[in-house]
Amino acid sequence: MSMTTHRQAAELRGHRAERRAALLLRLKGFRLLARRYRSPVGEIDIVARRARLLVAVEVKARGDLDIAAHAIDKRQQMRIARATDHFLAANPSYADCQVRFDAVLVAPGKLPRHIPDAWRIE
Repeated sequence: MSMTTHRQAAELRGHRAERRAALLLRLKGFRLLARRYRSPVGEIDIVARRARLLVAVEVKARGDLDIAAHAIDKRQQMRIARATDHFLAANPSYADCQVRFDAVLVAPGKLPRHIPDAWRIE
């Protein structure tokens, strides 16, 4: 498999995982505000809101849920936090929301696993 084909397959897997994660979040009562939110400082897979809670969600698709759980490193967490700051600055109507960083882990043959408050930025 060529590098381009491998990258395309990975991107397709990522899109499918994000659709599954979005459905799970909607079933949990969240309203999706953005998917693949891009800012100059990073990207957020899903931005969702439930009442006064705003969540920035990182979706990880791997062959195993445990491997997916360990795939979000500190550098990535900081990039998502900066992108969340950008989202809030661009959308001041959400300034009064509590912000939380969640993860949704996706693996073949398994139900997606939602990890609320997956990490915190101090």
